[in-house]
Amino acid sequence: MSRPRFFTTTKKGENYELKSELNSEYRHIRKDAVKKVIANMTVGKDVSGLFPDVLKNMQTEDLELKKLVYLYLMNYAKTQPELVILAVNTFVKDTDDPNPLIRALAIRTMGCLRVDKIIDYLTEPLRKCLKDENPYVRKTAAVCVAKVYELNPELTIEQDFVNMVKELVSDINPMVVANAVVALSDIQEASPESEVFIINSTTLNKLLHALNECTEWGQIAILTALADYKVSGGKEAEGICERVLPRLQHANGAVVLAAIKVLMINMRHVKDDVLIKGFCRKMAPPLVTLLSSPPEVQYIALRNINLILQRRPEVLSNEMRVFFCKYNDPPYVKLEKLEILIRLCNDRNVDQLLSELKEYANEVDVDFVRRSISAIGRCAIKIEEAAERCINVLLDLINTGVSYVVQEAIVVIKDIFRKYPHRYEGIIPTLCENLDALDEPEAKASLTWIIGEYAERIDNADDLINTFLENFKEENAQVQLQLLTATVKLFLKKPSENQDLVQRVLQTATTECDNADIRDRAYVYWRLLSTDPQAAKAVVLSEKPPIAGENSGLSPALLDDLLYHIGTLSSVYHKPPETFIAGKKYGADNVNRAQADPGDEDDVTAPPPNIQAAIKNNDIGNLLDLDWDEPSNAAGSPIVNESPRNQLGSLNDLLSIGNSGGSRPPVEQNSSNMLDMMDLFNSPAPSSGSQATSFSNDLFGSASTQPQQQQQTNQPKDPFADLF
Repeated sequence: MSRPRFFTTTKKGENYELKSELNSEYRHIRKDAVKKVIANMTVGKDVSGLFPDVLKNMQTEDLELKKLVYLYLMNYAKTQPELVILAVNTFVKDTDDPNPLIRALAIRTMGCLRVDKIIDYLTEPLRKCLKDENPYVRKTAAVCVAKVYELNPELTIEQDFVNMVKELVSDINPMVVANAVVALSDIQEASPESEVFIINSTTLNKLLHALNECTEWGQIAILTALADYKVSGGKEAEGICERVLPRLQHANGAVVLAAIKVLMINMRHVKDDVLIKGFCRKMAPPLVTLLSSPPEVQYIALRNINLILQRRPEVLSNEMRVFFCKYNDPPYVKLEKLEILIRLCNDRNVDQLLSELKEYANEVDVDFVRRSISAIGRCAIKIEEAAERCINVLLDLINTGVSYVVQEAIVVIKDIFRKYPHRYEGIIPTLCENLDALDEPEAKASLTWIIGEYAERIDNADDLINTFLENFKEENAQVQLQLLTATVKLFLKKPSENQDLVQRVLQTATTECDNADIRDRAYVYWRLLSTDPQAAKAVVLSEKPPIAGENSGLSPALLDDLLYHIGTLSSVYHKPPETFIAGKKYGADNVNRAQADPGDEDDVTAPPPNIQAAIKNNDIGNLLDLDWDEPSNAAGSPIVNESPRNQLGSLNDLLSIGNSGGSRPPVEQNSSNMLDMMDLFNSPAPSSGSQATSFSNDLFGSASTQPQQQQQTNQPKDPFADLF
């Protein structure tokens, strides 16, 4: 039996069949073959081996076949640069064709080939096409200049192509003007240091004239260029705004946003308040119309509206209802609408908004419910007159008993207490009744803060704190820090009843917690309570600064930058383009390259060379010895030399009240941990009986309670005090 016949075949393969069809004598067969080649190329098959055969079909009068061949050439020109040179004569011949479509097709294809060797052959055909009698050819040639400039800027300037494109800005055809603006803008972006495209008053009038007649994408290009124009005064800015206003009625949302960008930039220079109000009133309908678009377009519009409202909140001040969430809105649209509703909230519409937010709080989407409850709190912080109504809504939500609703409401009420202290303490018993329902760290920390802040108003504050302390070591670090502070506040306000409690908490925090932040805070409180109780009161019970509320938006400089980029990705991300566009200073590729190759520049934040050497050799030594200019004195470090001591025995040791002798006892192995702390800070412990008595009077005496009583008498009446 002969085996080799299994390894032989009469089939030549698909490329072989295509090759024979491309060389057929019949035009329709060659055309179908080119279509098959393009189809294979589209799905990713390698058909570069057919390059010479496809190239033969370039000289044809069939416009469709010529387009297909040109498409093939653009795709494989980089892999076959030598063979592309063979097509140059045909390209040059096509640029002289009587048909303007073929002339434009030839010059566009030559610009897209991206082969350096062909640029020299491109200059003369490009020069002719820039002065072609047909506007379609001229507008195509203008874009081709930008592509050539990207490949070879020196040649483009040497051949005077850039100045020829500048002349096209004054062309009588608006399509040519728009493409010339696009080309010059691309060249300017590629070479920011060269002032290639600077709009003056003469150019401004020509662009505004062409704006009404060109296509929608041409309008976007012209409007984007107009945003760069520096007006000479208020009158010129008013004129630009008046000429751009009709673009707000365009059906394309991109044109509308580009027009709004020009208006927002030029309205800064308009001094007439009546005119500004008129412009703002005319900007509202097109923005509202964008909300009837598909969800993706809605989201882009909402992100841009968010920026506009931060600069001009009066634009949509009467249009709050259009931002109410619909049942079928995607989550990302709902959350963005919530942000805008809060920005539009004022004392006239807050009742309507609160009823709407209360409905949102009964939705099934947990994240949306949380955001809605948070929005109620933000309304209370923003509008002082509506705070009591917001509290009532939050109490109604707490009474529903839904776990995540209750917990989010407690977090929000904590912020309201921060904003309006000593006003709504009457609702604290209701909050404390829901203690067992809390299982999230933020909610637990919020209620703990409320208990510590208003411990003097809560009779069973120590019992509530004890409830949390049962699982102190298992709690989240955020809860542990709040428990620590709340316990010290409780001790300072009710010292006689909570000595054991604060001792137990401080001892647990300093000896059994692995978190350094918790241990450090416990040591600070320990030190304060043992040395200067008045300082402890001044620090722990000090007046809290009110929270910022809605004033914490984008910075004015960043907002100005983002308003200039309305209608682009920057306005969606709310970040400048250089932070995410490749090739920019802070783009991801440049950041990664900078990390891989730090370069020769000195890092001003780098540690001194001796510290770097120690880190490199893993020879840090005593971490407390930070003076690298002098030899370290390891013997003088109390942490290194002293052996572990016994922990605090009682609160009397902590406060040094029990020391009746006139001098400080010597430090021994079994001395208290507090004396170790004092040794670290080189501070003597209070030892005399008179000091102890003075300490007690300072911490617990009547002199410190008198201002507190006076403060209570001056507090505004709590509207919720009679509820419980």
